Amino acid sequence: MKVLLSFDIEVWCGGWARLDETFPAAFDRYVYGRSSQGEYALPKTLEMLNACGLRGVFFVEPLFAARFGLHHLVTIIDLIRNAGQDVQLHLHPEWTDEISPAIIPDNRVKRQHMSYYTLVEQSALIARGKQMLLEAGAGPVNAFRAGNFGCNRDTFRALGENDIGFDSSLNANYEVSGADLCDGPWRLLPSVIEGISSFPVSLFADGLGKTRSAQVGGCSFAELRDAIENAAMAGHDEFVIVSHNFEMLKPNSAQPDPVVVRRFARLCRYLGDNSQHLPTALYSDCRVGSSRSEAAPPRVGLSATLQRHFEQLLRRF
Repeated sequence: MKVLLSFDIEVWCGGWARLDETFPAAFDRYVYGRSSQGEYALPKTLEMLNACGLRGVFFVEPLFAARFGLHHLVTIIDLIRNAGQDVQLHLHPEWTDEISPAIIPDNRVKRQHMSYYTLVEQSALIARGKQMLLEAGAGPVNAFRAGNFGCNRDTFRALGENDIGFDSSLNANYEVSGADLCDGPWRLLPSVIEGISSFPVSLFADGLGKTRSAQVGGCSFAELRDAIENAAMAGHDEFVIVSHNFEMLKPNSAQPDPVVVRRFARLCRYLGDNSQHLPTALYSDCRVGSSRSEAAPPRVGLSATLQRHFEQLLRRF
């Protein structure tokens, strides 16, 4: 079973009222995460992946650079590409009304999700984002993830219009994700939607029976390990994990969060030690096939979930 380690790379200024004032510090935190213990945003993520021989997919959000300058996007892409990792497209369209000249005619009102835009608008936004990545030095752009997983059917049509064949926007734990798609196996398994190969974020049932997304910042290492192994035994062909450039940082700080750092380090070592039967992959390595598994999420043990609750308590105090 292939494991897709995906990272959403974005810059958030804490609000929209004082963008020009807050951007420099936000960029430094979200891209580098500089602290007395090292740089625990992108640099540490890339270091830990490469130390274990792992491949990652970095979905980079470019629209912020249409406001602040392409050289900022070049900095991000150079970090990733120089580490030998993959760059793909991530869009937070709420940047649209902060950009001049406008990408789309109707940019006066902030709209958060891709699904709030028409097909023509989504296609224009994706085209601009793809163009910016290429201008900043990214390699072939063939995969996409919508910000906040907020895609709809038109998103897949717009990807086809822009020659992007893979998508990883769907996350059935989010109501806004694929809201206009009928229920079906796409929620849990790879599928073809409007001609696009869709690989949803993997879900699992935790030890208390609650469905969770496979996200580094929101699961214990034991939950991720159990979910991966359970999915592999059930015959899944891929397992999609999501993380962000800021997940190893404490909230509103550039200081590392030791709980999440340790969790990610354990995950990297585990995948490195088991690379023969759980290889990390790129989306372009994957094909939508006939998975042997039924459309039911993998399950993890109670002890793995209790470990997460203990870690949350530890992080709080």
